[in-house]
Amino acid sequence: MMFRRKKKEAESEAPPSVETSESAPVAESTAPTSEAAAPEPAASARANATAATETAAVDQSEPAAAERISGGRRGNRVQKVGTVSSDKMQKTVIVRVDRLVLHPKYRRYVRRTSKFMAHDELGATNGDRVRIVETRPLSASKRWRVVEIVQKAAK
Repeated sequence: MMFRRKKKEAESEAPPSVETSESAPVAESTAPTSEAAAPEPAASARANATAATETAAVDQSEPAAAERISGGRRGNRVQKVGTVSSDKMQKTVIVRVDRLVLHPKYRRYVRRTSKFMAHDELGATNGDRVRIVETRPLSASKRWRVVEIVQKAAK
């Protein structure tokens, strides 16, 4: 608001001194034009070099470029490694993830366990160490997906 008020005051003062305001901008407009003209070719040269680099990258391998673009939009997804504690559901496993937390009073590490329901297309069984990654909600309680089986359970 303050900026607009100052601008209106400047406009109201400008019409009485038309001659002084016209002569000053003409000198200023010629100097910035010549200065602005010099950086423009450099900026356009940079833009052309960047465009050439991007087209070269796309020409080399189309699938890799597509993966890089799609991967960039998603961002990093949280990954956790845990042990399958239940596989009694169809295409769903319960994964126990243990973490060590420093106890605030006793200054000892305490094991905390979290359970996650994860979508399983790979066929993990009880005792398997699996890597899970966060994903969109697949059901009321499933927000994780099994990406790989790190270690099969000993039989």
